[in-house]
Amino acid sequence: MASSKELQRLRTEIQLLKSLQHKHILKLYASWVDTKNKAVNIVTELFTSGNLREYRTKHKKVDMKAMRRWAKQILTGLEYLHSQNPPIIHRDLKCDNIFINGNRGKVKIGDFGLATVMQQTKTRSIQGTVEFMAPELFGENYNELVDIYSFGMCMLEMVTCECPYRECQGFVQIYKKISEGVKPDALSKVKDAQLRGFIESCLASVSERLSASELLKSPFLQSDDANEKNSNSVQEAVHVPENLALDSKAGSIFVSLAPDGALNGKESFSLVLHRGEFVLKGNMSRTNPVMLFLRFPAPDGNFKNVEFPFDMEKDTSLSVSTEMVEQLELPEWNNPVFAELVDAFLLYNFPNWKPCVKVGNIKMLPSSS
Repeated sequence: MASSKELQRLRTEIQLLKSLQHKHILKLYASWVDTKNKAVNIVTELFTSGNLREYRTKHKKVDMKAMRRWAKQILTGLEYLHSQNPPIIHRDLKCDNIFINGNRGKVKIGDFGLATVMQQTKTRSIQGTVEFMAPELFGENYNELVDIYSFGMCMLEMVTCECPYRECQGFVQIYKKISEGVKPDALSKVKDAQLRGFIESCLASVSERLSASELLKSPFLQSDDANEKNSNSVQEAVHVPENLALDSKAGSIFVSLAPDGALNGKESFSLVLHRGEFVLKGNMSRTNPVMLFLRFPAPDGNFKNVEFPFDMEKDTSLSVSTEMVEQLELPEWNNPVFAELVDAFLLYNFPNWKPCVKVGNIKMLPSSS
């Protein structure tokens, strides 16, 4: 902010970013320039599941279908940015700057702190995260395709759970490899030929690199497209089965006590909660974490059993139920049912517990013999 001219340019760019309206671009609500501290403050929408790097660190097993969905959403967001007149370049696209709503599997591009409006072929300054920077960025002569290169590195990290160029020691080694066109060692760990080809097309030289619109038509993203469309349509029109409709009857949670036998010389009981075909069981000993056992109907018609710990200091019913629905690839309507059962158990056992969801009518049944 050395001059009033630069300050005006900055304000103009921020106003443009605030005007962006796209389902895969993080919404910018407000901003102001702190001239005293030479800083720009930005307020954006909140995504509670964090960024993709955090998500992949926590969830190691993510299937290829989810990867394709994420890739399509990110590319759709980039296509929107690059189609502006003039194009908007993110310049610092990485998994840290892509935010995910784990409940719905929706991702959004955010953190536009380094974004620039491309006025000419020659743009300004070398900035960004070096591992994700396209070679041409070091020459300060680049266009919107630098975001495609960064997207390719994001895909590589999403697939391998490994930051690109992890094998290098420091900035200089990474810079040398990128400048010489040497790809990260992590690329050799991608065994799927179609996926690897897709990533390599993103990391190609700028003259051969495809645009976001072209990549959206790639064979990799078209694979299982019909199945994914059917899956998405089911999730978007979330249908709750009739026997789980939240009316006064089906919304009731029935509670019973089941003896576990002697524990430390005392009779031990488990609390069993029934909601339709869903059953949650947990021991009534007031310890943390609480071990819970869940039995529920799976999409294939069978029943599944899951045992999991619940940390009362760190977890919430929604965070645990969301993770379970994602990991087990269950229909989204399972989420509030799981959360309600967990909150009901905790409310019954710990009266001061603050639930995340509205808990239905709880009715006590006779104890099991």
